[in-house]
Amino acid sequence: MCSLISKSHCNLGLGKLSLPPLQSSKSEYGIVRVKMSGRLKVVCKGMLTQRKFMQRKKKMVVFKDDDDEEPEKKNWLRLMKLIDESGSAVSVLSSEKMKNKTIPKDLVVGTLIRFKQLKKWNVVAEILVWLRGQSWWDFSKMDFILLITAYGKLGDFNGAERVLGLMNKNGYAPNVVSQTALMEAYGKGGKYNNAEAIFRRMQTFGPEPSAFTYQIILKTFVEGNKFKEAEEVFDKLLNDENPPLKPDQKMFNMMIYMYKKAGSHEKARKTFALMAERGIERSTVTYNSLMSYETNYKEVSNIYDQMQRADLRPDVVSYALLINAYGKARREDEALAVFEEMLDAGVRPTRKAYNILLDAFSMSGMVEQARTVFKSMRRDKYMPDLCSYTTMLLAYVNAPDMKGAEKFFKRLIQDGFEPNVVTYGTIINGYAKENDIEKVMEKYEEMLARGIKANQTILTTIMDAHGKNGEFDSAVHWFKEMELSGLVPDQKAKNILLSLAKTEEDKIVANELLLDSTEVNNLPKANDLDEEDDDDDEEEDNYEYFDDQVAMTNDKQPEESELNHVK
Repeated sequence: MCSLISKSHCNLGLGKLSLPPLQSSKSEYGIVRVKMSGRLKVVCKGMLTQRKFMQRKKKMVVFKDDDDEEPEKKNWLRLMKLIDESGSAVSVLSSEKMKNKTIPKDLVVGTLIRFKQLKKWNVVAEILVWLRGQSWWDFSKMDFILLITAYGKLGDFNGAERVLGLMNKNGYAPNVVSQTALMEAYGKGGKYNNAEAIFRRMQTFGPEPSAFTYQIILKTFVEGNKFKEAEEVFDKLLNDENPPLKPDQKMFNMMIYMYKKAGSHEKARKTFALMAERGIERSTVTYNSLMSYETNYKEVSNIYDQMQRADLRPDVVSYALLINAYGKARREDEALAVFEEMLDAGVRPTRKAYNILLDAFSMSGMVEQARTVFKSMRRDKYMPDLCSYTTMLLAYVNAPDMKGAEKFFKRLIQDGFEPNVVTYGTIINGYAKENDIEKVMEKYEEMLARGIKANQTILTTIMDAHGKNGEFDSAVHWFKEMELSGLVPDQKAKNILLSLAKTEEDKIVANELLLDSTEVNNLPKANDLDEEDDDDDEEEDNYEYFDDQVAMTNDKQPEESELNHVK
């Protein structure tokens, strides 16, 4: 089913209609879709009304009496509960052993398997390390492999190396699972060359890399910006006459994401098309990867519609990408409508999804709508984080309502948050727009007193504020302050300095400063500069959006079958 609200040609309005509707229908949650003269409008009567599925009920684990039909399950659930509450697996296991003289092996195995399924790798590692020191436990090859895997997931390559050495001493030859786990540990620990060395050694001397190995090495290359190496590995699997295996869906997804990260949009599209040619089924993650690098809301909307036409259900990342695209295009009504569609579809939003919608309203200074989103986060048990508060502050700044901004800034601190450089940059920029130099400097001094170092954006804002107030000498001082602070003035800072130079004398000073600064090639001269052109610069993001979510493609895959620990 194609989404009505995501069509780029739709005209969507919030809370008002200029003409009586010809047709209308009301949804359960206050969304009215109104068809007018062939154009679609969405009117929100009850913005962000809580859905039934979001009314969380605390799950209670009830332990039955000794006559329970599944006593083993009861016991390991009890043990897990104790470990979670105490925060220490060793203390609980040691206490259990002292109390009962021994611990049934089935109890330990059930507990390990469940923590592994929950991906609580720190607990898995802690239990296995403890077991290795127990004389009553036969620490087998599978235990070694699971421990290496746990260290691999945690990015602890030192631990993984140590266990692999012990495994070899005990007569267990390295296999594809242990080598892949060590490779993953190096990758997650930022040792990309070490990870590559293991992969190359496996290719040459064995054991033969598995599909999971290839997924991990591609993910490692992409995270380490080793794009050429990733492309070579992928192309070999695609084009060799006798490849060890064929690229699967996860590998294609990772390559689409890699091309996005590398800025090779055309290659990303070709890889997406190649999936159909090779008969590789596309998933929601595939479309999310393709959507994530598009900046034009029409393109994002088009990919979103293609995904729905392919009978794939959008997930929270899909909706967040579309909401972000509309928000960046200042199409707040569409952004809200997509968020409402997500709730109607029963998809639980994340805190990041709420922050993205909040950002859409904040960029346009829509304070009341932003406040509604902010309040909805608390209601739905997603406590706002510092990003949420800073984005809400931006709404007041863009309104513009600096009294409200100041009041909310104080609330941020009262609620226990420590403002960061982005928070201060937001309110400093607000006062700069108001031409209130005194408050600009007051907030700047307050920021320094908190031990926060100014960034390029803040110093450029202060320089611009002084210059626009007729204080060119002060603007020159703040330009020099950037270099004294170890910051290289960027092109925006240089352009602003040039635009502030009104007299011939000022222009000479500005040009001399730019000649003395680094990277002076091809700089514009003051006499050639047009009127101020910095208003079109993109606003600095308050937070990262999707890279971490899209890059988790391979983290949701099933583990190697060998890791299904059964003693």
